[in-house]
Amino acid sequence: MFICVCHAVTDSAIRQAVGEGANSFRDLSFSTGCGTQCGSCVKLAREVMDAALTGQGSPKSAVKLQLMASNS
Repeated sequence: MFICVCHAVTDSAIRQAVGEGANSFRDLSFSTGCGTQCGSCVKLAREVMDAALTGQGSPKSAVKLQLMASNS
């Protein structure tokens, strides 16, 4: 699922960046470009990053967005 449309950053890319050592939003922005243009993705990107850092997978809001998108 796309988290940052401006830079085509997916939840998988965020998890990959965390796996490669990104442990702050600054690191994530530097490695993916996420949150550096319009900023509308920052909240969800942080949630995905935090979930990846704690090993929880996808945050509940990301799952909810996927369900809403699949129902449209």
